[in-house]
Amino acid sequence: APNPSFLFMGERHGEALAHLQFGLGETGGFVLLTGEVGTGKTTLCRRMLEQLPETVEVAFILNPTLSERELLASICDELKIRYQKTKASIKDLTDKITDRLLKNHEKGIKTVLIIDEAQHLRPEVLEQLRLLTNLETNADKLLKVIIIGQPELQQLLKRQELRQLAQRITARYHLLPLTEQEVSHYIHHRLQVAGCERQLFTRKAIKYIHQLSNGIPRLINLLCDRALLGAFAQRAPV
Repeated sequence: APNPSFLFMGERHGEALAHLQFGLGETGGFVLLTGEVGTGKTTLCRRMLEQLPETVEVAFILNPTLSERELLASICDELKIRYQKTKASIKDLTDKITDRLLKNHEKGIKTVLIIDEAQHLRPEVLEQLRLLTNLETNADKLLKVIIIGQPELQQLLKRQELRQLAQRITARYHLLPLTEQEVSHYIHHRLQVAGCERQLFTRKAIKYIHQLSNGIPRLINLLCDRALLGAFAQRAPV
């Protein structure tokens, strides 16, 4: 589970978080965060959400396999905007979202849309997102959008019909796997958060875990969990 309290804030994750925060600044439009499966993108995003002030309203979309209308309806649901479930058109939904963005701006509230697993978005849905960000003041976009996805999202954004959206990305970061040294710090960090002050894994074991996992945090978690479970089953001393 993407529990932010277990997030290991190594150098790369720290840089990624800084890019997300920079992208949400006054002039930010789109922010792009990519990385291989299991590198901690969603956990990192949840940590960022914990740090946002109360003057930020967030819509979090976890299922991006949506049509244009379904995406707009999902945004309305997340922002608790009332609309006619069966009759609302794309224009109706867009108008309601626009009205909320303007009211939030008048109240000094920023509106942020976060879309996870965004590599599944269809080009026409991404274009609809771009149109939503057209609303702006002289100094600020009224809707900030964070799109999170696997490396193929970068290839999707290179398509000719999405060039206008790609040009609006003000901050982008690709989250790389952990090095062997970082794997050691990562394991020790998670043990500490769980209440264990001792280093249960030998240097040789950590090296082997790094080789098997290729530095992917989710795989490191699975390998360590199974190793500890196996040691418990065999009543091995620790």
